[in-house]
Amino acid sequence: MTIKWYPGHMSKALEQISELVRKIDLIIEVLDARLPYSSSNHLLEQVRRNKPCIKVLNKNDLADPAVTRAWVQHFQKSAGVRALPLVAKNIPEVKSLVKLCKQMVPQRGNPGYPIRTMVVGIPNVGKSTLINTLAGRSIAKVGDRPAVTMRPQQIPLNNGILIFDTPGLLWPAMDDQGGAYRLAASGAIGANALDYTNVGVFAAAYMMRRYPELLKERYKLAELPEGPHEVVEAVGRCLGCIMSGGVVDVHRAAETFLRELRAGKAGRISFEEPGTPEDVEAELLRFAGIEVAERHQQALTVPE
Repeated sequence: MTIKWYPGHMSKALEQISELVRKIDLIIEVLDARLPYSSSNHLLEQVRRNKPCIKVLNKNDLADPAVTRAWVQHFQKSAGVRALPLVAKNIPEVKSLVKLCKQMVPQRGNPGYPIRTMVVGIPNVGKSTLINTLAGRSIAKVGDRPAVTMRPQQIPLNNGILIFDTPGLLWPAMDDQGGAYRLAASGAIGANALDYTNVGVFAAAYMMRRYPELLKERYKLAELPEGPHEVVEAVGRCLGCIMSGGVVDVHRAAETFLRELRAGKAGRISFEEPGTPEDVEAELLRFAGIEVAERHQQALTVPE
């Protein structure tokens, strides 16, 4: 299965964002702390125009702390970029974002001269939740599905910051299918664009490679099964996803497994680490039974 998902409104939104960049002082890019590389849109980087950028690693409470620290160090090697892990609903943590905005644009933030900030990111990373916490009230639409915000909107805050909220954007061609499967596992891709069984098997393969002890503890496994398909079946038996005759409902098992991973019920995990070699990435895809052309296999190493 090749994952593709690019709703029509996203193309128009990218044009609007490109125009808005000219008017703003600072970009806040909201990323999923569990997969900061795959949840970063390279198209947004192209329209950034060297504006200062804060990369917010949201859902920090769900991510592996050691891996998150490595991502912060990685991002802050780039000029004009700061990285800040937080949880978008956590008011004290979000206040630290306001402080960082003022540090990065010290010449603005006074009455009549607000810091003009644009919040960008892919779907379902928590942009709207972050904006509502910043504002102290419900302004931006929030949903547990991607693509809730459909068009840019301007939101003035009471702390010297003016925010432009923008729709979540993916990119038209998902050549990196490893990244696409990680996005699907995290919930950033619409359900109609993926096969839960295949994505669940991919997530199981990754957990076997990276977090085997969490798998065994959560799903009461004395030993890990031989392969990721068998892991999904074992998870299904543990969670009661059984059809008549005692057969595991694999689709429901995979869907429930993904829901548990997304909610952090299996523990704090990160779906990727900076600098993962290309051959390791390719081997994981093969282990999960995903056939991807060699030219579509991309390492997680970002050029310095």
